[in-house]
Amino acid sequence: MKRKVAFCVAGTQSGCGKTTITLGLIAALKGRGMSIQPFKVGPDFIDPGFHTQIAALECRNLDGWMLEMEYNRQLFTRLVAKVDVAVVEGVMGLFDGYNGVSESGSTAEMAKWLGIPVILIVNARSMARSAAALVQGFASFDPGLNIAGVIFNQVGGVGHLNYLKEAMEAGLPQVPVFGGIPREETIQIPERHLGLVTADEVVLGQEWRQKVTDIMERNIDLDALLAKAEYSAGEGWTPNAGVEAVAEPVWTLRAQEEMAPPSIAVARDAAFCFYYPDNLELLTDAGAKLLFFSPLAGEGVPAGSSGLYLGGGYPEVFAEILSSNRLFFDSLAEADSMGMPIVAECGGLMVLGRFIETHDGKRYPMAGMLPFGTRMLKRRKALGYTEVLFRRPCLLGPEGTVMRGHEFHYSEIVEMEEDPDLIFAYRIRKRKLEADRHEGYMKGSMLASYVHLHWGSNPPAAAMLVEQCRRHKAARP
Repeated sequence: MKRKVAFCVAGTQSGCGKTTITLGLIAALKGRGMSIQPFKVGPDFIDPGFHTQIAALECRNLDGWMLEMEYNRQLFTRLVAKVDVAVVEGVMGLFDGYNGVSESGSTAEMAKWLGIPVILIVNARSMARSAAALVQGFASFDPGLNIAGVIFNQVGGVGHLNYLKEAMEAGLPQVPVFGGIPREETIQIPERHLGLVTADEVVLGQEWRQKVTDIMERNIDLDALLAKAEYSAGEGWTPNAGVEAVAEPVWTLRAQEEMAPPSIAVARDAAFCFYYPDNLELLTDAGAKLLFFSPLAGEGVPAGSSGLYLGGGYPEVFAEILSSNRLFFDSLAEADSMGMPIVAECGGLMVLGRFIETHDGKRYPMAGMLPFGTRMLKRRKALGYTEVLFRRPCLLGPEGTVMRGHEFHYSEIVEMEEDPDLIFAYRIRKRKLEADRHEGYMKGSMLASYVHLHWGSNPPAAAMLVEQCRRHKAARP
């Protein structure tokens, strides 16, 4: 196989500048005429949106805790085969993951699984020779990891960078310094309570791209970096090794041939923008046709839909606009009355409730299909990986199914009303010392949860949902 370039951009900790530098490297390499496939380690939705903007190819999530090793490898290999360069942005610090005693879910784990080198980003602000000691610790912590070089960020000037290079050459000559990025405020991306604003709201236009490209070309030895990051897919491991065949879908091939594919409506705009691309791909692979629509643009569930997927995002930011879209809420009510399968995650759950109370105390009425409202908090309510056990059959699988996902929200459920039709479909299993709890609000044909499930953790879930949509389509007059 033709050798390509693949590397992982990792940081010493969150906030060191790895996202902006990753975007800069993608822009600079794309400016050299290379095709770039971006990846993001971890459950993040926001950074991948900006990767997609700059690379013009959809960024995909890799995750060592939510997804099996071979799932990650197969996805990576399949997509890298189509491009010149793969750029993988890490999560948090290089060795940070699910817990403090293992590498599960960490950037280091993923880099080793994929067999790619790491470019370490170090925020060198207010540091000099100590930066070399910091890098030495990272370079020696895991001998199985290939740290190909370092990029210093927040460098004070040429003199500061030379000082850092001298320290590295004297104490750690085997780890090259690819360069240093000066303190440059104008290329930062705005932030809000869940992190950066989303790519649906901010376009990193040509001026921004050219500026960040120029910064990379001036300050980073890209040729040296590329030379250190040659890659050949599958070295050291065998594709498909240990991968069990996915069970055949529950419907027959003849049924698929005789029926048109079911259409699943997907709300997608700045209020509903948190979707794992794999989830959508798994739906289409299972035979669904996806119909995207924008509630913020005044649209309702598209006619002819046989299912509905309401992802997360920022409905609280757009609560007033959403609340005024009666077509959207009327179409939700109609879908519910017809027994249409509806899956809602986080922001989608909030919209199916009775109201959203924003940070300023204002309440905006929502669909009222679930017997509670949601209230925004000043502090984060939940953050972390989550394992879900299905307590009963639901839209995504039979009782006993286990899936993995992630929670990250600043809202909480309030004013829960008695509703004999409401069922808890999930048992949430979190970290040690955290008690299991019941969640997964199932009512009629709806399944709503704060958990963003990655369906790659149990691919038959997508086929199960498509089958439910297919049956709904067949039952309609």
